[in-house]
Amino acid sequence: MDRQWLDDILGGAPLPMVLIGADELIFAANPAAEAILATSPVGRHHAIALRQPALLAAIEVALRDNVPGQARYVVHGPSHEVTYLVTVTPVSGTDKSAAFCAFQDITEQELIGQLRRDFVANVSHELRTPLTALAGFIETLKGAARDDPAARDRFLTIMERETGRMSRLVQDLLSLSKVEAEERRRPTTLVDVGAVIRSAVAALRPIAEEGGVALEITGAEAAPPVPADADQLLQVFQNLIENAIKYGASGQLVTINIHTPTKGALLQIDVIDRGEGIEEQHLQRLTERFYRVDTHRSREKGGTGLGLAIVKHIVNRHRGRLTISSERGRGACFSVFLPIT
Repeated sequence: MDRQWLDDILGGAPLPMVLIGADELIFAANPAAEAILATSPVGRHHAIALRQPALLAAIEVALRDNVPGQARYVVHGPSHEVTYLVTVTPVSGTDKSAAFCAFQDITEQELIGQLRRDFVANVSHELRTPLTALAGFIETLKGAARDDPAARDRFLTIMERETGRMSRLVQDLLSLSKVEAEERRRPTTLVDVGAVIRSAVAALRPIAEEGGVALEITGAEAAPPVPADADQLLQVFQNLIENAIKYGASGQLVTINIHTPTKGALLQIDVIDRGEGIEEQHLQRLTERFYRVDTHRSREKGGTGLGLAIVKHIVNRHRGRLTISSERGRGACFSVFLPIT
């Protein structure tokens, strides 16, 4: 076999590829393979170059028994692991045999699979608690509390709360699914952001008054229109303002500040509370699905753990960005940046 001809063929392949001869030495490898192995493996024993037991076992079977196989191969990078599915194919000729290894990057598939499993587990966990409570109360109402009006009223109140919690969870899951489906379609209708925020504040004012929280808006009159989905923007600011009322401003003030943008800048809207603040280690994870700083407190206040994930996806759909800053004891600031054109 002409070596240059083989190197040219392997070099034109986008996938990492390695050819192992019958003597168990690596006969050829393309540049993509050399990149993941960190050095040229040609001429080295394949067990020294590849090392991982599952792949070595598949290569041994291919060389010895002429049987194809597959194995996972994990490369530990500086920031994350990359997982390859290696297909090992025996190659037989008139006078020699070899094993051909092709590496397919399946990192994204693995990540998606893990996210799907985590999502199902989280939804199941969120639904299990209220369902267990409802089942217990129904059983009690059919038995010991059948003729106890006080217990019946108390249990029905709790059942109503748990049912509302499940309803909010389902509604948020549907909202998240809808937003993700539309994320690649940027809205084009010009929307008055000031009017959207005034609507959000008006809807939430009773909740704020009940908690002794004052709401103020600054800069709404000077806010330019932005291309947006008005209903989704309303959802963004209702979520951020409601979170500020419930978790960050008991008995204090929440400010929604709309900055007047300079030419070519993004429109910035800050939702600022004066509460306890959020510890730094939580900030990067707040927009993850079902992530909560205080799980018990969030559930007590009716939170589903999906609100900020929905906000993030809506802002992404608008080609904007969401930033969160906070200091313990000095409140938090959730900033939404939206392109004006």
